Amino acid sequence: MNAPVPDVMRPDTDRRMTLWLAAWIRPYWRRVVLATALVIAGSALQILGPLITAAAIDLYLKPEPGATAARVYRLLEVLDLPRQGGAGLATLTVAYLLSLLAGAALLVWQARTMLMTGQLVMRDMRDALFAHLQRLELAWFNRTPAGRVITRLTSDVEAVNELFTSGFVQILADLVLLGGIVAVLFSLDWRLALVAFSILPLLLVLSAWFRHNARRVYREVRARLAAINTHLQEHLSGMSVVQLARAEARAQGQLERLDAAHRDANISGIFYYALFFPAVELLTAAGLVALLVFGWGWTAEGTLSLGVLVAFLQYVQRFYRPISDLAENYNVLQTSLAAAERLQALLATQPALEEPATPAPPPPRRSTFAWEGVWFAYEGERWVLSNVSFAAAPGERLAVVGHTGAGKSTLVNLLLRFYDVKRGRITVDGVDVRSLRLAELRRRFAVVLQDVDCFAGTLRDNVSLGREGLDDAHLLWALEQVQAGPLLRRLPLGLDTVLGERGAGLSVGERQLVSFARALVGDPEFLILDEATASVDPQTEALIREALDRLLAGRTALIIAHRLATVVGCDRVLVMHSGRLVEQGRHEELLAANGIYKSLYELQLFSGPAVAPAGV
Repeated sequence: MNAPVPDVMRPDTDRRMTLWLAAWIRPYWRRVVLATALVIAGSALQILGPLITAAAIDLYLKPEPGATAARVYRLLEVLDLPRQGGAGLATLTVAYLLSLLAGAALLVWQARTMLMTGQLVMRDMRDALFAHLQRLELAWFNRTPAGRVITRLTSDVEAVNELFTSGFVQILADLVLLGGIVAVLFSLDWRLALVAFSILPLLLVLSAWFRHNARRVYREVRARLAAINTHLQEHLSGMSVVQLARAEARAQGQLERLDAAHRDANISGIFYYALFFPAVELLTAAGLVALLVFGWGWTAEGTLSLGVLVAFLQYVQRFYRPISDLAENYNVLQTSLAAAERLQALLATQPALEEPATPAPPPPRRSTFAWEGVWFAYEGERWVLSNVSFAAAPGERLAVVGHTGAGKSTLVNLLLRFYDVKRGRITVDGVDVRSLRLAELRRRFAVVLQDVDCFAGTLRDNVSLGREGLDDAHLLWALEQVQAGPLLRRLPLGLDTVLGERGAGLSVGERQLVSFARALVGDPEFLILDEATASVDPQTEALIREALDRLLAGRTALIIAHRLATVVGCDRVLVMHSGRLVEQGRHEELLAANGIYKSLYELQLFSGPAVAPAGV
């Protein structure tokens, strides 16, 4: 069986994760190319600004001859500026303002492009994750907390979106800007460029230290957040149990401990961030001081123009600022990569129940199923079922009874192939269930459980469950057949009535009637009932007896019975004990046999009143 997705992933290379994320961007490569072009154009405009400033100083405000200045201003000869007068200075001023406005416009365009791309990628990723989750077997969900799964689909996807919309673009813009500044600085004055970059090795070491520690911290933060989501999901959905058990203090204490662990993990990340950012600022200040000291000396000697020194100061500030922003960029990058690792691991989880490589064609509809020497264990060889064999004839109603843990529900899970048998086989209409496509197998069954799952949406959606070809007339007919007419008349909007989460707005009995209508509209070949009337009151149970007879007519049924009074009308009763089929026969025959069934029946008979329905 597949293990659940771990909260802390093993270290992975940035290259591997980058390639994985790039695959999600590939369908929108045109948008990415456009955003990249806009980033390059915007960076070029930022590089142009200090050159215009240097030209204004050296040509008009404090004219100086010199080789350095001559090299710089060859780049501006295309402007054909006059060497004297205010016209040239005005031209440079207008050019500087235009570069600022053009840069702002490009930034807006680029931001909109990447934000749209991020939303598209996030939609694709969440759709793919949910589709993948629906392929995983039931056992995976039983061992994986729901809060952890919700964290993957919500905050982890949002974190990856931050990489596309903010981190990726900012890092790309910074790299382009840094590369352009390096080229311009060395073309202006190589000596001053070496001074400016003297602190770069220290910045790289500091960044590597932060990167190493931040990745570990952000993995832990995501794991702690998943634990909080799991706790909240479990206790909010089970709030009635918490309050009835007066367990509020215990639940609050657990949340406080989980929240404290999440807080401590965040504080650990803040510690590295708090050290990194001031250290970068300190190194940046040291670099500017070195520039002023050496630059002023060379300016005084006449080997460096004032305009070039001012341009250097502007460029170096623009060079150090992206490096200073690495703290924030790494924050986004590490959070996104940690989330991406978890999402990749989830998508890499392979279903334990694979579709058959060569599916068998759908067998003719004979309405039979059979267990042939079935053995099953959830773990190792701790057998839940041991050598179970029985068969159901067309239209036969089989009841399964036994103590809690006898293996009754496991029979249903194996028949619907939520799990695969370890030994033996189960057949439907003569074909091994492992040879049929899952959709084809489960399409033949309708299951009515004691605990009914309703979904937020209209009553129409809850009855049809998205199945095609079901018009309103058919849905209304099914509701009427299961005695839900009073329910429809109580709801002023009828099928358009919007139900709340888990069917809020309907009583337990009304939700059970909805489940019967679901089964009826699907026209199933087989019907599985798991004490389907246990949650309704006697009056409601009496209402649906006739509906059950109509629903069961002509269909092979497997009925899990906890109240033995419900098995009286069944064709055969299977008695399970410790995972074995120990008795089978009609109700009267089993009572006469004086075995386990009679003991179970008498135990329930004398422990409380048992009302035997006329139908099931």
